[in-house]
Amino acid sequence: MTMDNDFKVFAGNSNIELAKKVCDYIGIKLGDIEVGRFEDGEIKVIINENVRGKNVYVIQSTPPPSDNYLELFIILDALKRASTEAISAITPYYGYGRQDRKTRGREPISAKLMANLIVASGATRFIAIDLHAGQIQGFFDIPSDNLSAIPLFADYFINKNLSDIVVVSPDVGGVTRANSLASRLHAPIVIFAKRREKPDEIARMDLVGDVKGKNAIIIDDGIYTGGTLINATKILLDKGAKKVYAAATHGIFCNDSLKKLNDSPLEEIIVTDTLKIKNSEGYEKLKIISVAPLIGEAIKRVQTHSSISELFK
Repeated sequence: MTMDNDFKVFAGNSNIELAKKVCDYIGIKLGDIEVGRFEDGEIKVIINENVRGKNVYVIQSTPPPSDNYLELFIILDALKRASTEAISAITPYYGYGRQDRKTRGREPISAKLMANLIVASGATRFIAIDLHAGQIQGFFDIPSDNLSAIPLFADYFINKNLSDIVVVSPDVGGVTRANSLASRLHAPIVIFAKRREKPDEIARMDLVGDVKGKNAIIIDDGIYTGGTLINATKILLDKGAKKVYAAATHGIFCNDSLKKLNDSPLEEIIVTDTLKIKNSEGYEKLKIISVAPLIGEAIKRVQTHSSISELFK
């Protein structure tokens, strides 16, 4: 089906480089928008071109969530008031995604709140990449797509010609993700069973499966503090793994976690560019894969009313 070129792609300030790559892939120019600040710090948005009756796509990631989400909401509102036909909010990394349920009394479900605000701001479609929990799609009362970076990681490791691969899930909740990568690499999986006493702290990790003599690939949706990866790497090597690789869609890298990971026994740390990773130069173990073709292809398929799920078969 021929793609209708009568659409626009705009971006907030979170990751303009990625938005430009997406537009290069599609073969269009990035939409003309000003996203700045007034003297008192309030966000100022001006759409500098006609969008009446057009399908528009807005690319905006987090973190930091406070500034970037508010930019997204105001951009969506500006586009809605400019009489667009449809607005797709594309958040390659969906902030607050880990707060998808109540784990104790009197906690918010912030992932649902963000979904409500995106819809209330004017979005008519939502697109993300590797949501922390797949059920977040159900938080949206509009069509939503959860793209997967697994095929990108699979291609990366296939091109490395690794043998004796085992795919590692860092927890029970990541088994589906690990299975998806393992099936593409024709490899077995092993699983860590871990117990947390509080967020971002690991009390204990038990390995279920054999990794002796294997090249282990730990696959996850995001890297935050790096504590899980470093602990898992030490255990895998102690259990006889030859080398350990880490692959995660979102490189959040809180505080000095990237330095700690680069100094760890990990062979490589592979992430995508869903987030703009600051000061990434000089970390020789860090490898970054672009998701621009993935997002670009999703936009093409929305425009041609084609199947997005076919991308991952």
